[in-house]
Amino acid sequence: MEYLIHLAILFAIYGILGISLNLVVGYTGLLSVTHAAFYGIGAYATAILLTSFGVNFFVSVIVAIVISSVAALLIGLILSKFDDDYYALASFGFNIIIFSVFLNWQELTRGPLGIPGISKPSFFDLDFSSNLSFLGLSLAILALIYFASSFIVNSSFGRVLKAIREDEKAIQVFGYNTLYYKLAIFVISAAMAAVAGSLFASYITFIDPSSFWLMESIFILAIVILGGLSNLKGSLLGALFLILLPEALRFVGLPNDIAAQMRQVIYGVILIVLMLYRPQGLAGEYKL
Repeated sequence: MEYLIHLAILFAIYGILGISLNLVVGYTGLLSVTHAAFYGIGAYATAILLTSFGVNFFVSVIVAIVISSVAALLIGLILSKFDDDYYALASFGFNIIIFSVFLNWQELTRGPLGIPGISKPSFFDLDFSSNLSFLGLSLAILALIYFASSFIVNSSFGRVLKAIREDEKAIQVFGYNTLYYKLAIFVISAAMAAVAGSLFASYITFIDPSSFWLMESIFILAIVILGGLSNLKGSLLGALFLILLPEALRFVGLPNDIAAQMRQVIYGVILIVLMLYRPQGLAGEYKL
């Protein structure tokens, strides 16, 4: 039972990451591979505030959202100077820069040693120290983010995002400031990723830079592409599939080191097949 709860918590965390990245990649057409950086900012902000200052978890989440949003605004302003493939390459560079900060600013992050002893959430008389109660909290936050994202994409704001994705110059002719919309959704997406990072740090109770390396951004992007671009339910489907896939390999009987390599191979094969035969993903509405 504890094993299933663990998988469900991971599904909730990666569901949040998938939904939030889909807002940028699927709905706005901006190929960002820096999502793990904002995920990491949220995790480190919560970890530092909880272990060094004894701040309440929910207060740390608010601080994490603010820090991640400010970072996203600054990064987004620079990324706005690039288009298409250059946008992706620049976002790749920012992921490396922020990872390097996590790794080398040892006075703050403890570098490769990581931050242990991160406490579980509590709110007045509510205690989320058990995995079952933490699962309830994670699913509640996932549902909140899902419905908030659904409201965004179905609003007039969301319709402008889709128009930017289809033809940015055409929407500019009608007087829309596309930079504002792209920055706004980039910041919103980063804030959601920070929430996922806070949940991850508090659940695992230990973080180090390896959890937020470039491969994590690619994994989150794979969730979005697999589940479906421009489809929030598809992001949940992709998260569920990629969380369960490694667990399925455990039953094949392969040694752990080989199973880990096979998982990466299977991820690559799935993405290649999707790009060839269904580039919009399993439930998507848009092709990269």
